[in-house]
Amino acid sequence: MIEPSAASVVPTTDPSTYLPAQPIGDLTDELLATDFWTDDMVARAGIPIVDIPFVTVGGGIGSFVTVDYLRIAGVPTSHMRVLSALDHPWQTYEYLTRVSQIPRGERLRSDSASRPDNIWGFPSYAVSEALRDKTLKPLWNVFSEPILADYWTPRAGQAFEAMEREARRIGYHEMLVKGLVRVVRRRYGGGYFTILTPPQGASATKRVAFRSQYVHVAVGYPGLKFLPELQRYRTEHNDYRHIVNAYEAHEHVYERLLQYPSTVLVRGGGIVASRVLQRLMDDRLKHGAQTTIVHLFRTYIHGANDGYGNETDPRPGGGKPPVFFRRKGGNGWAYQGFNYPKSVWGGQLKKQVRGLEGEQRAEIYKRMGGTNTPWRKLWQKQMDQGRREGWYHVLVGTVDDMQPSGERILNQVRTHQGVVPVEVDFVIDCTGLEADITEHRLLKDLLEHGGAGRNPVGRLDVDRNFELKGTRSGAGALYASGATTLGGYFPRRRHLPRAPGRRPGDLRRPQQARVLQADRPGAVDGAVVEVAARERAVTDPLLPLASLVHRPPHRRGDH
Repeated sequence: MIEPSAASVVPTTDPSTYLPAQPIGDLTDELLATDFWTDDMVARAGIPIVDIPFVTVGGGIGSFVTVDYLRIAGVPTSHMRVLSALDHPWQTYEYLTRVSQIPRGERLRSDSASRPDNIWGFPSYAVSEALRDKTLKPLWNVFSEPILADYWTPRAGQAFEAMEREARRIGYHEMLVKGLVRVVRRRYGGGYFTILTPPQGASATKRVAFRSQYVHVAVGYPGLKFLPELQRYRTEHNDYRHIVNAYEAHEHVYERLLQYPSTVLVRGGGIVASRVLQRLMDDRLKHGAQTTIVHLFRTYIHGANDGYGNETDPRPGGGKPPVFFRRKGGNGWAYQGFNYPKSVWGGQLKKQVRGLEGEQRAEIYKRMGGTNTPWRKLWQKQMDQGRREGWYHVLVGTVDDMQPSGERILNQVRTHQGVVPVEVDFVIDCTGLEADITEHRLLKDLLEHGGAGRNPVGRLDVDRNFELKGTRSGAGALYASGATTLGGYFPRRRHLPRAPGRRPGDLRRPQQARVLQADRPGAVDGAVVEVAARERAVTDPLLPLASLVHRPPHRRGDH
C-alpha cells in the first residue's frame, strides 16, 4: 500500500501507529519556518536530542549497502543509525517485485555480480547458484550471454536471502531505529537535525531529533504516478478494484480472471508490463483462464531505437540514433538486457556522463534511457501464440476518456486511424514509479528549507561525491543516492545495483578502519572516522560518504 503520511511507496502498517495521541515534543511553527536550527530551539520545543555521527534515512537497499560498506571498513554500529519505517532493507523492494509479478522464485533484472550483500561481487549469484544446485548451467549461461543465451539473472529470493545473512553479520538491526522522518534541517555550528516520528509507545514524545555530522538520504521512489485519466476515473467513481497500478497489490484481478472470462487493458511497454503480460498469459495457458488481453502502447517500437523511440522519430537537432546508442526492438517493445547499457557503470559512458553538465547530461540520459525490457524466448513465444489465436491484441495511441459501462470500463482510445472504443473489465497501469520528488514530504522540505536544488532531469542535484548541492552545514555534509538523484553524474540502474566494491575475483580485504573516538561518547563535533583504503568512496552512488571514508588515491577500483 502507499503510506500517505510518508508519501512514499512502501508496504507499512497502520499509519496511526506513528501518530501518538499526546503531541508532546512536537515541531513548532518556529522550527518549521526556520532553515537553520539551534540546539536551544529544538530543546524549547521539548524534542529530545540523540547524538550520533552518521544517520541514513530510508532503510532500503541504499541505506543497507552504505552501512554495510562502512561496517566492513571498521565503523562501529554505535556510530551509525538507520532511520526507517521498514523492518528490513529489502522490504520495499520485495513488495514492489512481488506485486509487479516477480515473486521470490522468479528472476530479477540484474546481472550476476549485482550483489548488495557482497562488496567484492564474487562469488557472483551465478556461481552461488551453480554450487548450490550442483550444475554448470548458470556458469554456461553467463559465459554465452547474450549471444547464445538470454542474460542470466538471479532469482529474487536468492538476493533477499543473501542480504538477510549480511544484515545479521554486520549487526544491521542494532543500528535500525523505527519511525518516519519528517524533516532534515541544518544546524547552527554545523551538522544536521533529523526529525523522526517514532511508532506509538516507542517514545514519550511525538518527535525525536537525531543530531549528526553526516546525513545520507536514500528514500527511494517518491510515489506512484498515475496517468491523469486513470486517477480521475478512480477518484470520481471511487473504483480502486478495476483500475489498478502494477505496483499496487492487485492479486484480486488475477483471481477474478481465473473464475470468469474477461478482458484486460494493459498500459505500458517496459519491464513491468512484460511481467504482467507473462502472468496473464501463464494463467491462460497453464491454468485455463479465458482472458482477452488488449495491450496499449503509447509509442510503438518496430526496429532500431534509443530513448527517443524509433530511429526515424524526430530528435533534437535531427538525425538518427548514434550507432552505439541503438538497441533492438519490435512488436512495440524496445529490447535491452538492463535498464542502461553496461558501460554506464564501468566503461566509456560512465566516464562521458561524469564530464557532462546541464542539458548535455539530460540529453545523454534521454538517449540511453527510455522504456525498455529484456528479450525472453518464452515470453516471445507466448505473445506469438496470443496473436495467432486472437486473444492478444495491440493498440497504439492514448486514452481520451474513460467512463463506466455497467460493470465494465469504456475507454476512448485515440489512434492514428481515429478514436476506437475499447470496453474492458480491468485496466492495469504499468507506466512506472515516476512521481515528482515533491510528492515526498522530506524531499520537498529539503528543496524548500534545506538548500537543495534540482538537476537537469528534475531530481535532486548532487555533485560527483553524491553530496547534495547547497546543503553543506559547517563541517557536516548531506548526501543523497538512488532514484531521487537520477540525472546526476553517475547513471544509476533501476534494478538491483551491484554493491560497491572491487572487481569480481579481487579478494583483497579492505584495510581495517581506524576509528578515532569522539571527545565524548556519541558527540557530533569531533567524531572523525578515517578509513585507510581509498578506492571508490567518491565514485559510487551508494557510497556517498567521501568525507567520512578516506583512502589513499594511488589505489584504484571500478564498477
